[in-house]
Amino acid sequence: MKVVGISGSPRKGNTAFLVKEALKAAEEEGIETEYISLAEKELNPCLACDECKKEGKCIIMDDINDILEKMAKADGIIIGSPVYFGGVSAQLKMLFDRSRPYRRGFKLRNKVGGAIAVGASRNGGQETTVRDIHNFMLIHSMIVVGDNDPTAHYGGTGVGGHVEDCKKDEIGIKTSRNLGKKVAEVIKFIHKRNI
Repeated sequence: MKVVGISGSPRKGNTAFLVKEALKAAEEEGIETEYISLAEKELNPCLACDECKKEGKCIIMDDINDILEKMAKADGIIIGSPVYFGGVSAQLKMLFDRSRPYRRGFKLRNKVGGAIAVGASRNGGQETTVRDIHNFMLIHSMIVVGDNDPTAHYGGTGVGGHVEDCKKDEIGIKTSRNLGKKVAEVIKFIHKRNI
């Protein structure tokens, strides 16, 4: 059982920190994890060339196909993004748009998915950004979960305008860790039912 955590931030900072906190919580539940930072990857936008319909994968030579392959092999996926004008970062949107070939045959179907968002203020667009991530997951026929009780909302929601602000954001840490725990619990429940 494995969870892949993806930080969609163009820099290493708050989103990366909270995604890693969620992964730590999943590890505490006995789940293997892998962290991916889009800040460290070569990414390019979708060109709408439709070659993926013929090839079964995107023909653009960058890091997207490797990331998508890791997502397809995982049991769960946690995706985090900073809030950019009420939505996900450009880096994360490129990953979403380039996942088109994985919708053919629904290669992400029944993966357990959760979202984390970081805004510059407590009501800084986190819920609309989480919604964007959830929409991506729902369109891929994933199983979408929020954070676990006692917080139990949409997912991890952090506040961080400066690079290390989330290290002091108790609510952001708690909701992100609860999300990691919930993703792990649902994976284990599904795994147990399929044995």
